Amino acid sequence: MVSFATLWPWIGLGAAGMLLLLLAGSPALVDDRRVPRWHDLGWLVFAALALTLLHQFEENGLDLTGRPAGLLNALCTGFGFRDAVACPVPLSVITGFNVGTVWIAALIAVLTVHRHPLLGLTVFAVPLGTLILHIGAAVGLMRYNSGLATALLLLPLAAWTLLVAGHRHGAGPKVFAALFAAAVLSAAVTFALLLAARHGMVGDGVIVPAFVLLGLLPAGLMLLATRRARPPVAPAPKARTRRPPARAQNRTQAPL
Repeated sequence: MVSFATLWPWIGLGAAGMLLLLLAGSPALVDDRRVPRWHDLGWLVFAALALTLLHQFEENGLDLTGRPAGLLNALCTGFGFRDAVACPVPLSVITGFNVGTVWIAALIAVLTVHRHPLLGLTVFAVPLGTLILHIGAAVGLMRYNSGLATALLLLPLAAWTLLVAGHRHGAGPKVFAALFAAAVLSAAVTFALLLAARHGMVGDGVIVPAFVLLGLLPAGLMLLATRRARPPVAPAPKARTRRPPARAQNRTQAPL
């Protein structure tokens, strides 16, 4: 029986295919039809979700060399083990991160982008954190790693989407700082959990809830960054003092 831990990349691949068909042939995912799709933040966020799912498949399904589960094998060899079989890092770490963190953060982004456009930018938060690792490994080792190709495609899409968000939705330094902080923090927490799992310090009872909570981090930081300060409370109007009625003046008529 095929377990979910090995099946989920293929589920994501199917979802990515459906999204790409809708993005290319239907206006269903467009928020503002008055502008081209490449200037519509809602359409761009859904495009980022589709590319993220393809990126996950290249990492954990089949990479461009035809190697399965390339990311897990790379992590295990990086930790000094012969292969994934001899590695103590469980599959639940990979599944928990990709489904618990990436999918939850991405779903929050695509489901809220219509009413809260800047919250949609969090679809890039976790992938940008892993993007740094992919590029760093490729430059350091001077070779391809599983997920590198789609990571390089995510970079220009993220840059263009941020430009659109700044031009059309007023995204400023606080928004970009929140997105960068979410990317760095998610990468740091994930690496810490990987090290803890490698040394047998945590099990599924800690890993899975931690990754689910981590998926809420990008949205939380973005909400803090975009929260508007409440206007000061207007002072209460002064109570009007009732003036006593003016006394009627007796008019005396002059004698004729």
